[in-house]
Amino acid sequence: MKSIAVIGTGIMGHGIATNFLAKGYNVFVWNRSAVKVGDLVAKGAVNCASPSEATLNADIIFEVTANDESSREVWCGKKGILAVAKSSQFLITCATLSLSWTEELVTLCSQRKIVFFDMPMTGSRFGAESGQLTLLVGGNEKKLEIIRTDLKAIAADVLYFGKTGNGMKYKLILNTLQAIHLAGFGETMRMAEELNLDVTKVGNALAEKPGGVVTKMAWRDYQVEPVKVNFSVELITKDLKYMQQANERASPLLDAALKVYQGAVKKGYGKNDWTKINKVE
Repeated sequence: MKSIAVIGTGIMGHGIATNFLAKGYNVFVWNRSAVKVGDLVAKGAVNCASPSEATLNADIIFEVTANDESSREVWCGKKGILAVAKSSQFLITCATLSLSWTEELVTLCSQRKIVFFDMPMTGSRFGAESGQLTLLVGGNEKKLEIIRTDLKAIAADVLYFGKTGNGMKYKLILNTLQAIHLAGFGETMRMAEELNLDVTKVGNALAEKPGGVVTKMAWRDYQVEPVKVNFSVELITKDLKYMQQANERASPLLDAALKVYQGAVKKGYGKNDWTKINKVE
């Protein structure tokens, strides 16, 4: 059985590490804040002093950090992943990153003849904790088949989008659509209130038709704010900025949605669940 390294044990990385441990894999973890690895160590994970130490011990390395800055540090730092990575390993970023940094990372790995996948995730906290993530993959399809069985430990579905970088492109498109949807839900619920409609009836009806995962989630969290954050306002804001940077044409809905989420961050809601946008005016 292959050994796994998980570099970054926030909400998503923690879930990944937990599920690999549950399936009997040897798991090596690193996180900037050691507090977040304590329970993983109790379950059998090995806490490493640096990303390079975790990489040395693993066959498959998952990087799950928050943004370009943290990702660049764990890949390119003196004790980073690329300082010790070998061609026999499988290197994966599960973070949502800018397309420019992703392409740079692709080049860095290619120069070293290292197998690399961009493999951002969708499924939020529940998907990570339950092992029911959907992985959005860009990279060598034949190499992907070698680790597909291992990915079943953390994912219900693996969607392949073609060459390296395409998984990240799709993830930014997906998050943009969902962010616009959430912001639109909050705005229409305010309209319902102003028109003196029964908000509960409106929410229940919208969750049914048009329905769908995002509408149901929006209505659920509109009624009761989640105790645990699934995905934060500041992270979706970051993703929208990355999409805006990559976009080559005018996108008024993207621009408008980004302003709404930036406004929520300025009001102090950055750490709240992204569905908080439904209640921010």
